[in-house]
Amino acid sequence: MAEIEHLPDAAAWADACATRLAGALSDALADTGRAVLAGAGGSTPSPIYARLAAAPLDWSNVAVTLVDERYVPETSPESNAALIKRDLLTGPAAAARFVPLYSSAVTVDRAAALAAHALADEGGRLDAVLLGMGEDGHICSMFPDSPTLKTLLSPTLPPTVLGVPAGRDGRAPSLERLSINLPYLIGARRVVLAITGAAKRAVFEREAAGDPAVQPIAALLAHKVPLEVLWTETAR
Repeated sequence: MAEIEHLPDAAAWADACATRLAGALSDALADTGRAVLAGAGGSTPSPIYARLAAAPLDWSNVAVTLVDERYVPETSPESNAALIKRDLLTGPAAAARFVPLYSSAVTVDRAAALAAHALADEGGRLDAVLLGMGEDGHICSMFPDSPTLKTLLSPTLPPTVLGVPAGRDGRAPSLERLSINLPYLIGARRVVLAITGAAKRAVFEREAAGDPAVQPIAALLAHKVPLEVLWTETAR
């Protein structure tokens, strides 16, 4: 079981998450002169991004991408790209280069191939990763019962981006998606999992004890992803 770091309130939690991510980016910039950040979508990361955007980094040498994306253009309210541009790529961080996962390709799988190529051009390694977790235990777009789940969780593949079909019979996800795979997380410099609330903590503890072939949290732990779990009771 990974250690869960408990922060006393939402402000301390967001500060700690942003500080860890900024530290990994700073280390990468010092080591190689460039850095890659991959962020989660949804509303939970917004206060983290607001703090990270003000970090005194050489943002002009930072590439920003997403851990997953819905197969929709940025004009859609479902777009994670639109969210990260609004919440992170402001102030000093506006100088960063954005590498989208979505492109208006013919199919989601073709868009995934284009995104995989673009990330490979950035060095094929993520320096700082911010993950969220759903109440079903999914991270990125690694959903329970998805036909792509075992492929996404395969530790023997190269780091890549894969298309994720929409769920059937009411199962998630509701839209086609794109997702980085487990090897991108295994090779990352630092991975921060940011969770809030008692229910999410219970989900994490349950999933951590699960089967790494089909449960993403268990896979992170089994394959020694450089994971730091930061939790607070309330996000407000």
